[in-house]
Amino acid sequence: MITSNVKYIMEQKEITIGKLVELSGISDHTILRVRRTKKIGECSLNTLEKIAKALKCKVKDLFEEERDD
Repeated sequence: MITSNVKYIMEQKEITIGKLVELSGISDHTILRVRRTKKIGECSLNTLEKIAKALKCKVKDLFEEERDD
């Protein structure tokens, strides 16, 4: 399972959804979906790259993979 770290990173950097929309050019709907989703089905690399750039982190920092043993 892949879980999102976006909400946590935003909180740590004190960036609101509105500010992330402004910085990334990504819609608020997409950002809300990426922040809330426990299981990420699809998210383009382009979208992830824009969010990571806006948050000044690496794409791989946005999510973590939990192994289902």
